[in-house]
Amino acid sequence: MIELRHLRYAIAIADEGHMTRAALKLGLQQPPLSQQIKALEAMVGTSLFQRQPRGMTLTDAGEAFVARARQIILDVDGAVEAAQRAARGETGRLAIGFTTSAAFHPLVSSVVRALRLSSPDLVLRLDEGSTQELLAELAAGRLDTAFIRSPTGPAPDFQVVQVHRETMVLAMPDTHALAKAPQRLIDLGDLKNETFVLYRRPSAQGLYDRIIAACQRAGFSPIVGQEAPKVVSSLSLVAAGLGLSIVPHSIAKLETTGVAYRRFNPRSGLDAPLYLAYPTGDKSGPLTVFVEEVMRQAKGLENR
Repeated sequence: MIELRHLRYAIAIADEGHMTRAALKLGLQQPPLSQQIKALEAMVGTSLFQRQPRGMTLTDAGEAFVARARQIILDVDGAVEAAQRAARGETGRLAIGFTTSAAFHPLVSSVVRALRLSSPDLVLRLDEGSTQELLAELAAGRLDTAFIRSPTGPAPDFQVVQVHRETMVLAMPDTHALAKAPQRLIDLGDLKNETFVLYRRPSAQGLYDRIIAACQRAGFSPIVGQEAPKVVSSLSLVAAGLGLSIVPHSIAKLETTGVAYRRFNPRSGLDAPLYLAYPTGDKSGPLTVFVEEVMRQAKGLENR
């Protein structure tokens, strides 16, 4: 049976034009190489080389054989490289989910950008949804990983890891008295008589529940005048003067016209954790590379 080594032997002799030099190039002794070429010619059924006093040249059959042999070796080497690139996570597909608020977190955009640069042949699909929707998509195999705001209800075969925690800030119309006053840390309890614009719980359950819990710890239940479909859309209602809202600090970087932001007193306990969810049994290259990049950059954020 003709093997790849036979093809490499024939190519080396064709390139060197000499049995001894080809043997040196291949790291073999000349007699065994000569025997292998004779065996190859026997399997092919015709002479591939003409033996001459000072070297070897290809016969017409040898020319045809070596031309195809070169292509076969290139294809095999290409297949090996493709497999290695896939194992390193440089090719393939990766479906990434994120909640609306997580989409604006610098860690999310930074990791996706890094993956684009390091693995341009990797096809990325980005999907937005609520935490419950994303976890359901993960369980169904339609997502490979997701950035979520709450670890609510993870299945046993999923890993949910907190990768960052950011503060939450008060968003208010820029005409509000607190926006006009000198900047200071806001005590959550001072807002008990204010009207709030919050996002609907199903679309941002983790953040919604943290806000309600913090208000209750401060001694009041918030007066909710309006509910927005998503976190970002709540800022439009704030700008229209319909109330105050509480959003992750990364959302405040949007700098929506008509909205001012103030930080809370740390005693308020208002923060917004960011989690990464992914299947524990998935050992695919792209997912492994992605998770490693998330953890690397998350560690960098902690050290700042």
